[in-house]
Amino acid sequence: MGAHAELIKRVTLAIEDPELPRLTPGLTTRISLQVGPEKSSLAVGGGIVALDGADENADVILSAPEGAWEKVMQVPPPATYHSFTAFQLANPEFTLSGSPVAIAQARPALERLFEIVVASPPLVAPKVDRNIEQVTGRYKRVEVGGVEHDIFYEEAGAGTPILFLHTAGADGRQFLPQLSDTGFARTNRLISVDLPFHGRSMPPLTWDGSPYQLTTDLYLTWCTAILDQLVGDRAIVVGGSMGAAMCMVLAAERPERLMGVIAVEPPLKSKGRRNPFQHNVNVHGSLHNSAYVRGIMSPLSPQEERRRASWIYSQGAPGVYPGDLSFYSDEFDGAVVGPKIDAKRTPTVLLSGTYDYSATPADGAALAALIPGSRHVVMEGLGHFPMCENPDYFRSFLQDAIRFVEDNG
Repeated sequence: MGAHAELIKRVTLAIEDPELPRLTPGLTTRISLQVGPEKSSLAVGGGIVALDGADENADVILSAPEGAWEKVMQVPPPATYHSFTAFQLANPEFTLSGSPVAIAQARPALERLFEIVVASPPLVAPKVDRNIEQVTGRYKRVEVGGVEHDIFYEEAGAGTPILFLHTAGADGRQFLPQLSDTGFARTNRLISVDLPFHGRSMPPLTWDGSPYQLTTDLYLTWCTAILDQLVGDRAIVVGGSMGAAMCMVLAAERPERLMGVIAVEPPLKSKGRRNPFQHNVNVHGSLHNSAYVRGIMSPLSPQEERRRASWIYSQGAPGVYPGDLSFYSDEFDGAVVGPKIDAKRTPTVLLSGTYDYSATPADGAALAALIPGSRHVVMEGLGHFPMCENPDYFRSFLQDAIRFVEDNG
């Protein structure tokens, strides 16, 4: 069977997906899929996605040579051939055309469709014993530069403190699989915070309503105050993506407050995460942003876990995700921060997933070269959010990283 015929076969099954009506409210559009010279189109309207033989007047056109589509349908597909947003941002074999607004409005449907098209058996990992009832949530009033912040955090266990820092635009729920892990809780005090403006941590009462923008200095000040006033002891800091970048900043600027850092999906300089429709009145931000991050997860992670991971992004306050990217995509530069880290004083572990096109394994290797004595581990088959998209498979990588920090701290 040719690539075009196989693609249409898979799309035909995918359009019956019960999730699509939730992702396409009020959307009317036509999408053309082009495999070499062969074309097919999808009509979206009234919450229904249907194959349509007509190809004229398509609002969104996605095209690639037949060989590229063959890679999409491999089981599993190679990295950057695994999602719609990967096609757009990280794969030069694909051409995407149409108005930027039309593409952004169609992203939730296309991301879900290709999630089904490239479906592969999930990575197998030992079942982890978890008890969500061991996790408690509470607030702590933290003073930062004379401003009072009501920080929400969740906690479990006792022992060596581990502070978890969430990704851009998300909140501490990303680390619930680790906080509910009964094995980790036996040996560690596990703490996950919602940064101000995120999740259940409200903006301070001094906020004037102007656009939110995170800077290196502000983020560092928040984390220093959280370590001092909430954690109250030297800690291992585990951060994902934006949090991974802050792990490295903390290791460079506040080593006396740390036992070590574990940077999960650490960027070198991640300029590719900005998108004008993360906060735009013409596009449903909750649907768009949750789809945008869905595309950077692994096709080998369980769909139910990926759906939960993206759900967090559907609940972020308007403007917070792009505001975080002011730090993550605009300011942070691993080539500047990395050489400031003394890994002998602050054990440093870098964990990179092979399906992550924002903070790639090559980025992790480059960072490791800038931080002598650090440890870089490539996590085969994982994406940008391993702690919540595939927590069972991720567990062994995190456990080994914690052991490395404790043994070398």
